[in-house]
Amino acid sequence: MISFQTVTLVQATVPLLREQGESITRHFYQLLFRNHPEVRGFFNESHQAAGTQARALAGAVLAFAEHIERLDALAGMLPRIVQKHAALGVRPEHYPVVGGCLLQAIREVLGEELATEPVIAAWAEAYQALAGMLIAAEEAVYQANEARPGGWRGTRQLRIVQRVQESEEITSFHLAPVDGGRLPDFMPGQYLTLVLDIDGQQLRRHYSLSAAPGQAHWRISVKREPGGRASNWLHDHAVVGTELAVQAPGGDFVLDTQAPVQRPLVLVTGGVGITPAICMLEAAAASGRPIRFVHAARHGGVHAFRERVRELAAQHPQVQTLFVYDQPRPGDQPDAQGRLTAELLARQLPADRDVDLYFIGPKPFMQAVYAMGRALGVPAARLRYEFFGPQEALQAA
Repeated sequence: MISFQTVTLVQATVPLLREQGESITRHFYQLLFRNHPEVRGFFNESHQAAGTQARALAGAVLAFAEHIERLDALAGMLPRIVQKHAALGVRPEHYPVVGGCLLQAIREVLGEELATEPVIAAWAEAYQALAGMLIAAEEAVYQANEARPGGWRGTRQLRIVQRVQESEEITSFHLAPVDGGRLPDFMPGQYLTLVLDIDGQQLRRHYSLSAAPGQAHWRISVKREPGGRASNWLHDHAVVGTELAVQAPGGDFVLDTQAPVQRPLVLVTGGVGITPAICMLEAAAASGRPIRFVHAARHGGVHAFRERVRELAAQHPQVQTLFVYDQPRPGDQPDAQGRLTAELLARQLPADRDVDLYFIGPKPFMQAVYAMGRALGVPAARLRYEFFGPQEALQAA
């Protein structure tokens, strides 16, 4: 239970957080990586360089301060945070490290006149309360993962048993347990976290499971990202026989398998965003549910899983596809050229907008699809997405 004095003091810092929140979180990451380099591998370097991680944390800290009096208002945020932490393997001993650096950053950015001892003490109490909630929720995830048939806690060694080039940019890696045991079930849309040692540095990276559950092997499909240390290492060095340390499946961007079968499912993807969606499509295609699969790519050379999607559509008449190419090459035969538009999207939606619309892809693509979905009258609760960064950055479109 957070004390009334702490609630009052933390709420009093809200105007300061709105003004200087990003400065605090940028300084926090500098302190964290300087004083505790062992945790650097938990964070994505590209997100750090782009500043999106600092912005996302600033938004989360502000939301916590604004709602500290009624933390139930943050309930929608917590499952995603818990899933991310559990997928990364965050442990209770990490919380004091993070808390100490956060308090130091608040003190040093705001200065002693604003970050007084009572204010710092209040934030320390508030942080401990939040940390306790997260630790308990993450432990529940770890226990559930471990108790599931074939499940585990921590990392498990999986071996690459097949490698498939899906496009000019995306390669799939099929994984099987080194110990010969079974693989647990997972929810379509979830991801694996690989724990990689590259040039003496440990990195942790999420990659979506791109084939339906219930198979002997798992499949992840990785885009080679310019400058991406993990993706380039996988493309250049991971071959059949390579063993990878893997955390149990995680993530809450998952297909709602309990949705009414008569409600249409619309999957809208851009680029490598197709990887969780193809898993959802494979899992749902035989259900009889009306499905529209929309994919936007630059051209046919970078369009992964095109033939697999067409195969599923041929097998299941209620599955319909729309492929949109922004820069088609000679010989490409997309259904539409240019960018995905509201007009094209509207054709995939039922007139009453009683639909589940899942979308994932690059940030500008997601901003556009979110805006189109809302403008076309899709209820906000029916828009499902995986988005990194402050929620306002998506909704601002």
